[in-house]
Amino acid sequence: MEEYFSGRKLYGDDFSAEQIKQWYDAEAEGYAGLGAGQHNKYQYHYHTLNQVHGFSKIKEASLGNALGFGAAWGDEFLPIADRITNLTLIEPSDIMVSERIGHLTPHYVKPAVDGTLPFGDDQFDLVTCFGTLHHIPNVSHVTRELIRVLKPGGHLLLREPVVSMGDWRVKRRGLTANERGIPVSHFDAIFAAAPVEVVSKEYCFTAPSVFVRITRNILKKPIYAYRWYVLFDKAISAMLKHNFHYHPHNHLQKITPGSIFYVLKRNA
Repeated sequence: MEEYFSGRKLYGDDFSAEQIKQWYDAEAEGYAGLGAGQHNKYQYHYHTLNQVHGFSKIKEASLGNALGFGAAWGDEFLPIADRITNLTLIEPSDIMVSERIGHLTPHYVKPAVDGTLPFGDDQFDLVTCFGTLHHIPNVSHVTRELIRVLKPGGHLLLREPVVSMGDWRVKRRGLTANERGIPVSHFDAIFAAAPVEVVSKEYCFTAPSVFVRITRNILKKPIYAYRWYVLFDKAISAMLKHNFHYHPHNHLQKITPGSIFYVLKRNA
């Protein structure tokens, strides 16, 4: 397992079809089971994070056809719904489904077990993937699929944890059975071989749980919902990215950004 915990190799990326099916079945309702399955009680607190690291870098007034991969209720699209004409959501859960997102009626599609998207090439102006790939075994294949369905000039916004998230072989509080972070080097290798331009690559979420605990009884929302904190976190994450360890072994190694946010543009 050392090659996986070192970040040299991504666990699950070379699984067989049977292993992928077992993983899929375990994760399909995993996020809903952690408390996101009741929309009337669920609150989406990542709008500012997505705006600062992602949507602010897309200047096109109209985003046309948009695809949300693992977007669940589709809350991430609320701030930009008026710029979208058609919205498709890939979502395995039968629970986390919205009838309306702003003025849009989303079209839900169940993902294929192997992650192959049921669309032709060059279909979407915008694709988002926020915190979904780390729930999937064959990340390389699925990431290439997200790029394949982008139109030339279209954008892919991708935010994922890039630390191990602990030992995934044992039960972890607040996490699904199989999720694990994806090493930055793995993403960089995929994008270097793909027909995309990296518009931005920004680290985020340096020790967010510590700041959440400190401010829990002071702020009305989690601290990462506030713009001032997102900007602070962006600056400190850029400073501490050189202390990165995929699977940290001590407290000092844990003082590092936990996630990365890519904005990619499909080459013409």
